[in-house]
Amino acid sequence: MALWRLSEAAFGASGPDGDKAHKRLLSGGRAVFYGFVAYSVLSFAAGAGGTGSSDNKSKDVTATALGWPGGRWIVAVAGAVVVGAGVWILVRAVLRKFRKHLKTGEMGRRTERVVDVTGVAGGVARGVLFGTAGVFAVVAAVRFEPKKAKGMDDTLRSFTETPAGPWLLVVIAVGLLCFGCFSVASARYRET
Repeated sequence: MALWRLSEAAFGASGPDGDKAHKRLLSGGRAVFYGFVAYSVLSFAAGAGGTGSSDNKSKDVTATALGWPGGRWIVAVAGAVVVGAGVWILVRAVLRKFRKHLKTGEMGRRTERVVDVTGVAGGVARGVLFGTAGVFAVVAAVRFEPKKAKGMDDTLRSFTETPAGPWLLVVIAVGLLCFGCFSVASARYRET
C-alpha cells in the first residue's frame, strides 16, 4: 500500500484528475501513513526495542510530544485528525463512495453485492477503529496523561471492556477481514 501510494504521488493516481496536486499530496500522505504502519508491524514482528507493543510506542510518542512546547495541543489536534479520518472513512463506506472507483459493469450481480457488503463492513470497522484510537489520543492530551494514549492493540482490547464484551471485538475483526476481501476485489475491478 505504501509503495502504491508513493507511486501515485510520484506519477499521478488513476482517473481523470489523478495528476492534480491535491491528489498527489493526498497519496503522499497516505504513503507516509502506510509506511509508518508497515514499519510498526515489522518492528513488532521482529521484536524491536524489546516490547514491540504499539501501546508502549504510542505512550512513548505521546509522552514525548506532551513534553514539547504546545505539546498538549499537538497531541489533541493529531487525535482529532485521526477521529476525523475515522468518521470520514466510516461515512464514505456507508455512502458507498468506493463504487465510483470500481468497474461495476464488469461485475456479476452476486459479485457486486459481495463487494458492496465487504466494502461497507470493512470501511465501518476501519472507521470505528481509527476514531476510537483518535479519541484516546485526545483524552491523553486533555487529561495530560500519556498513559491514556493507546496503540491499536490496546484500542482493540478496550472493545472487550464494553457491555458488548468480546463480541464487539469479533465484529471489528470480521469487519477488518471484510476490508481485506474488499481490497482484493478493488484491485481486480479498480477503474484505471
